[in-house]
Amino acid sequence: MCRWAVSPSLRGLVALLLLGGAVPGRLQAQQDVDESRRRLEEVRRERERLELERIRLQGQVHDLGDELDNLERQRQSTNRIVNELETQIGAFNGHVDRASADLALAQDNLAEKRAVLERRLAEIYKRGTLYTFEVLVSAQSFGDLLSRYKYLYLQSRQDKALVSDVEKLKVQIERQREDILHVRAQLDQSREEREAELRRYSRLVDERASRLREARRSARTNEQQLSALERDEARLNDLLAALERARREAAARNPRPAGKPETSTLTTADIGKLDWPVDGPIVYNFGRQTLASGSVIRWNGIGIGAPVGTPVKAVEAGTVELVQKLGTYGLTVVVNHGNGYRSLYMYLEDVKVALGQAITRGQVIGSVGGENSDHGPHLQFEIRGEDGIALDPADWLKRRR
Repeated sequence: MCRWAVSPSLRGLVALLLLGGAVPGRLQAQQDVDESRRRLEEVRRERERLELERIRLQGQVHDLGDELDNLERQRQSTNRIVNELETQIGAFNGHVDRASADLALAQDNLAEKRAVLERRLAEIYKRGTLYTFEVLVSAQSFGDLLSRYKYLYLQSRQDKALVSDVEKLKVQIERQREDILHVRAQLDQSREEREAELRRYSRLVDERASRLREARRSARTNEQQLSALERDEARLNDLLAALERARREAAARNPRPAGKPETSTLTTADIGKLDWPVDGPIVYNFGRQTLASGSVIRWNGIGIGAPVGTPVKAVEAGTVELVQKLGTYGLTVVVNHGNGYRSLYMYLEDVKVALGQAITRGQVIGSVGGENSDHGPHLQFEIRGEDGIALDPADWLKRRR
């Protein structure tokens, strides 16, 4: 009787959209972003305090180690800020994806309802302005008259509901477009902040390196050990920087289509979800470690103790970018996961993969070595982000029960 009526399933879907069925998920995402911003402000206040403390130190006679410690804590704070900004960027990207999907669905529903409305208007036009009067007058009986009146009434209600749904969908689509533009503006701001923090991180690294050289000239405690570690770290950082330059140059030579970013097998969505490359106790943690002599060493990864020969597995799919012996780090494999993310496996006994080989998640890439190191047989595992920033692997690996 009502050929133009919208199907119940479609009306239910539209009602769900109009009532904001995706609101709980968005509220949770917004709460996560707000919590990340709160942590970000706390870290920034802590870094400002450290900057003021350093200014105070520079205005008086002090132990150079205090200044180095201050620079190191500033670098750690900047690292934490970058991680929080990465979290926010991931949340904003997810918000844009969900909002875009909702927008596409609402646009499809609007197009369908407009088509139905156009057919209905065409029918009304063809029947003429006296159609309602003619239907009622041509009734054969009083009962027939009531039936016809009820039909026309219901038809009129459905027409009004259809027009109302079209208007609501238009308002919803406009609101979703504004929401996407707003979130994209926040995303751009977070990216700019991240770039500024990356530059600040580089300056702190350079400044600390400069002050560390000065400290070595004034104090030779554990000079040989520290210089070896720094030399190998610098060499490793240079290699990673060269690999990153090569990646960007290749991307510049072969630009991707507009709107299609570089894919990555390792993203912030993997934080806390990666399998361990090898089972075993942690023999040293990410960050600063004070030796018995009082000297300080910074680890850019974690050490995982395991017997010599224990298989080492890739935490995620990628391409083998480096297979090389690197001084105190021993035999090392670097896996490129795309978009600036890399995982590093050090102190290997042997390697089961080749340079340039594409590997899968969980694939054995070598075995544990390091028998002659200070910590005995173990794997040093690192995760590097954009511009070679060292990220705490413990944050990315699954929590142990």
